[in-house]
Amino acid sequence: MTRVLVTGASGFVGSHLCPALIDAGHDVVAMTRHPDDYEGVGQPVYGDVAEPDSLRAALAAVDAAYYLVHSLADDDFERKDAEAARAFSAAAAEAGLERIVYLGGLGSSDEELSPHLRSRREVEHLLAADGVPVTVLRAAIVIGHGGISWEITRQLVGHLPAMVGPRWVTTKTQPIALDDVIRYLVGVLEPVEARGQTFDVGGPEVLTYAEMMQRVARQHHRRPLPILIVPLLTPRLSSHWLALVTDVDTATARNLVDSMSTEVTVSENSIRDIVPGEPLGYDEAIRRARAAREAEHERA
Repeated sequence: MTRVLVTGASGFVGSHLCPALIDAGHDVVAMTRHPDDYEGVGQPVYGDVAEPDSLRAALAAVDAAYYLVHSLADDDFERKDAEAARAFSAAAAEAGLERIVYLGGLGSSDEELSPHLRSRREVEHLLAADGVPVTVLRAAIVIGHGGISWEITRQLVGHLPAMVGPRWVTTKTQPIALDDVIRYLVGVLEPVEARGQTFDVGGPEVLTYAEMMQRVARQHHRRPLPILIVPLLTPRLSSHWLALVTDVDTATARNLVDSMSTEVTVSENSIRDIVPGEPLGYDEAIRRARAAREAEHERA
């Protein structure tokens, strides 16, 4: 059994990771800025990556940590994420952690990355700066109820009878089901072979954003979604349009749109040597996301 800290425990990925780790027999410490209000599983502990002193107590007596925090909704997210990663790296080294597991973003280092993806890559290096081995999983869009990228897709399809699309809707990406992300995150915690390694993770299909929306439309409406591509629709206009049509705020939309112009696909599959099993297809991933949303509404 490993005693593990999960940062961002109440977030989209963290809230699903904590119970999966417990099911796998691990002892979970859930780091949150609001431990008194925490309703998830695991032992809640106060911690804020913007307050380095709070990390010492949060990391006390744990063997490993999952780093799942980011400042995507902030216009100054690159600086804040870098400062947070430096603080966490130093605190993890001081606490004597055996390993950090980080969920980053896909994207080839040979091409110019968007600010969002560039920041994710910088965080990878900063987390390892003080000597704690970092296992990195790089993913594109994670398909699951509550995920920002999935919510954008779902809401666009649900709200629009037809769509005027910017150029980024033709960009290729490799979406992955939330269930597979959780399976991989849990699976790399203990194997020695995963220590300090970087893995690409993705589903079995490479799709454009337009193709993903069409597949969602077939499940949601049982009919195609007409999409007219307008190349002159700038990223800034596109982000304002997303914020208007969906409930994603403008800053987050702008940072995501910048990344949507970059092709992000899996370049190697060595994760399957560590965590065997076929990932879910896109249609099954969106079916599960929709089912989770419906189940939540029934409970409310």
